[in-house]
Amino acid sequence: MIEKIQFGNTGHYSTRTIFGAASLGSISQREADPTLDLLLQYGINHIDTAASYGEAEDRLKPWLKNHRDKFFLATKTGERTKDAAWGELMNSLKRMGVEHIDLWQFHCLIDPGEWDTVMGKGGALEAAIEARDKGIIDYIGVTGHEYVVPQMHLKSLKRFDFDSVLLPFNYFMMSDDDYRRDFNELYDLCQSGKIALQTIKSIARSYWGNGEKQGGTWYKPITDYEDMKKSINWVLGHENLFLNTAGDVTLLPQILEIASKPIGKPENREMEEMIERLHISKIFPFPP
Repeated sequence: MIEKIQFGNTGHYSTRTIFGAASLGSISQREADPTLDLLLQYGINHIDTAASYGEAEDRLKPWLKNHRDKFFLATKTGERTKDAAWGELMNSLKRMGVEHIDLWQFHCLIDPGEWDTVMGKGGALEAAIEARDKGIIDYIGVTGHEYVVPQMHLKSLKRFDFDSVLLPFNYFMMSDDDYRRDFNELYDLCQSGKIALQTIKSIARSYWGNGEKQGGTWYKPITDYEDMKKSINWVLGHENLFLNTAGDVTLLPQILEIASKPIGKPENREMEEMIERLHISKIFPFPP
């Protein structure tokens, strides 16, 4: 079974490995259904999805009908105004067949202009606060990609008491001096403020080359089991953060098996060797 720790200030003990439901976005219900059994097998009790993840919310609906009480359920909105975000929240509830969501997050909030809209009068933050006041959601979070995201999350946390943040975290990205500095500042703030810190892109390798793309991830992932083990254990070797699984259901069994048998953080020399051997490179900014 996978270790559970408190998810920020929520009081919920979530598995340190969270199911990233982006992996359900472009597969059939028949392909998606066996995944729930795998989550139950490993005791995963936290699902993270988004309105923009293709058919993911729809694929979750049959599972949640019978197993809603087993999962802390999180989704995201990419809308920036109050009315549009409220409408997307109502649609997410309908698509998943639920009346309540544990965590609602602002999806990839890194653009300064969009940030101003969300946080300003008539912005999506007003929709989140109203939904929380009405008991439709319990907690509010913010997510992001790119190298600027730790800075933007720090800015968001100065503006509002978010319950969670989500951002990329792997050895390669942390070799960038600016990213490492900003991430560590965010990490320390989250620890002191009991804010849940979720991480993504643990097994990111590079952009896909021409004609290479396969599977569900938009980036080329690390797929060798031993290299995946190094990458995942490096992330989980940091205390009090969560690892969200990759956007490809075919990678899920290996990820969960590795996460269920942690062996501690690999040494830096092992990670450097892997980066050189696999030619690991930047996946941000997003490819054009």
